[in-house]
Amino acid sequence: MRIFVTGATGNIGSHVVRELIGAGHQVLGLSRSKEKAVALAAAGAEVLHGTIEDAEILKSGASQSDGVIHLAFNHDFSRFAQNCEDDRRVIATLAAALAGSLRPLVITSGTPIANTIPGEPAREDNPIARSDRHPRAATEEAGILASEIGVNVSVVRLPQVHDPVSQGLITPLIEIFRQKGVCAYVGDGSSRWPAAHFTDVGRLYRLVVERAEPNAKYHAAAEEGVPMRDIVETIGRRLNLPVKSVAKEEAQDYFGWLSLFAGHDMPASSAKTRQKLGWEPTGPMLLEDLARLQVSAA
Repeated sequence: MRIFVTGATGNIGSHVVRELIGAGHQVLGLSRSKEKAVALAAAGAEVLHGTIEDAEILKSGASQSDGVIHLAFNHDFSRFAQNCEDDRRVIATLAAALAGSLRPLVITSGTPIANTIPGEPAREDNPIARSDRHPRAATEEAGILASEIGVNVSVVRLPQVHDPVSQGLITPLIEIFRQKGVCAYVGDGSSRWPAAHFTDVGRLYRLVVERAEPNAKYHAAAEEGVPMRDIVETIGRRLNLPVKSVAKEEAQDYFGWLSLFAGHDMPASSAKTRQKLGWEPTGPMLLEDLARLQVSAA
């Protein structure tokens, strides 16, 4: 297949590109950076220069491909809600180029929007939160509308995706720890975050686009839930910083915008994903990568 990949030069996208090319697919990768485009071409992909803000570029990439994997997302979480609405627009644009065809469109969401049954992990077939409650749900709402105009849409929901350099929401959390001079968790630190290594997530995207099952939902969770206390204590040891608990009432002052997530229990199951696709994660676990955290990289 010839796959158009947005976010092709990002942390996850670069692994997806390598997975696709290694499996014999052709990749058309979107890149806004001339410097990163060099690495993308060196990996064996064809480069499409442009941004997700350019609707004509998106339509061009989608129209000349057998399928699309949409990974690009603005990770400035201080404007998270707006970024999610922008993603809604991008998906609508891609869908318009694929409407009425069998070509797959794989979109990217987050496992927390399926944490809708109290006391249970997020599961692939759970009802999802609405975007007025969880902004990231805008992505899947756009996917539903796309499927209604004949687009073959499937969704990959991400946990904290990691290696020793980058770990999803944990990366800005580490920066807060450095600024404060102390690492903190909320309450007793028992809230859990799911996780997966970049290589495992890259392989999952390849399996999803190859299967091309309409309206399928997949969870890229290698670990169902890692307790925040374990995460924070591991970071504290690596950074040589003290660790403390903060009360829920103090979370906003300490974590800022990250207080939206810091104390929330967000475990996620990937049992159905593994059963459907034969996906078996093999990469390092989150705490292993945090123990090897590249301190100078943040």
